[in-house]
Amino acid sequence: MQVSACNLWSPGVPPQAHRSTVLSRRKICFDGLSCVCRSHSQHFPNDTVSSQPISISRPVQDESQDFEAMLSKEIMSPTRRVLIASLTMFSCFQSSRYLSALALGDPSVTLEQVIPPVFPSGPLFPAEDRVVQLFERNTYSVVNIFDVTLRPQLNVTGVVEIPERNGSGVVWDDEGHIVTNYHVIGNALSRNPSSGQVVARVNILASDGVQKNFEATVVGADRLKDLAVLKVEAPEDILRPIKVGQSSSLKVGQQCLAIGNPFGFDHTLTVGVISGLNRDIFSQTGVTIGGGIQTDAAVNPGNSGGPLLNSKGSLIGINTAIFTQTGTSAGVGFAIPSSTVLRIVPQLIQYGKVVRGGLNVDIAPDLVANQLNVRNGALILQVPANSPAAKAGLIPTTRGFAGNIVLGDIIVAVDNKPVKSKAELLKALDDYNVGDKVILLIQRGSEKLEVPMLLEEQKS
Repeated sequence: MQVSACNLWSPGVPPQAHRSTVLSRRKICFDGLSCVCRSHSQHFPNDTVSSQPISISRPVQDESQDFEAMLSKEIMSPTRRVLIASLTMFSCFQSSRYLSALALGDPSVTLEQVIPPVFPSGPLFPAEDRVVQLFERNTYSVVNIFDVTLRPQLNVTGVVEIPERNGSGVVWDDEGHIVTNYHVIGNALSRNPSSGQVVARVNILASDGVQKNFEATVVGADRLKDLAVLKVEAPEDILRPIKVGQSSSLKVGQQCLAIGNPFGFDHTLTVGVISGLNRDIFSQTGVTIGGGIQTDAAVNPGNSGGPLLNSKGSLIGINTAIFTQTGTSAGVGFAIPSSTVLRIVPQLIQYGKVVRGGLNVDIAPDLVANQLNVRNGALILQVPANSPAAKAGLIPTTRGFAGNIVLGDIIVAVDNKPVKSKAELLKALDDYNVGDKVILLIQRGSEKLEVPMLLEEQKS
């Protein structure tokens, strides 16, 4: 749409010399607005509002002059002044919202009048004092372990990211043996370190509060129980061996304490209760550990390898895993019981490995057993020739003349302890040593037989 702007009065130009000029709505709205302001300042000096309509025209002899250039020349200065003034007023209004807060105060009062009285804390309650003493007494037995093959990295926000497998450990004896989880130094162990090769750095808290750094070599490791023993050459005066307690007498509901280095924050204490016993722990090493202790004491990455203590300050477990969907504590943590630690660690120190009594037969994985319709027991796949198992008469799984599979013996109990799977068979044999005699209850076809057998050293 277009409108006709005409009859704009020009001094010295006869009315008949004017002609109409056709302008678009855009020019009237945007360009004409500035012209209105200009015309208002020229023709109404006394700030009176004219009741006459404002129209735009130009002389015939100035027809070649660009209307937009004329408007820019006429109104640029006042428009710029108005714009600057508006911005200045807006900035002053906005800043006053914050500057007013800086001016608040009450000079009629003194500092003494507004400082409340501070009461002395006084002695701790007995329960608090007991926890404090337990922490102060045992924190020197907890160390911080860093796998030398994993380096902390500085991220873009400037925060040092501690690798997940860095964790905790406990001082085992005065000779510098440190007990931790296998998976804490698992990356270094996966490289098959040679004897005497440094696999970790261990920070030990001295009595003066200063952490001393030592290089650690591996003494022995057991992936099946997620335990490892390191050795540091540290003076005896800073080695505070942990006191080991009994895990067999634990009760659900009794208080427990966890000390460790979650997320790299050294010597952190969390308190909770024993919330479950005899749990199966699905370790980061990919194995299932039976007899685990469940606790609601907060356990996070970095707590692994640290101690779980009872209310007397004795070691009842080694924190090793958490059940979580977010990677942080969800109130369900697991620890390897001290009874297992006491059985494994001395062997790792003496032999560098765990000497286990076993059958040395090939047991079918649970998935294979289920495919062969074995729902209860441990199915024997292979029996080595001339082995104690072969001499005892155990029968392996074979193929018939027609190519069909003929199931071998299925172990359903060990010394009257039921066995439902391969994992339960290994768990049942954990309580025995090399040379022990056991009675195997086997399912052979439609009949059940008892087979006595001497356990030999289980091969890796």
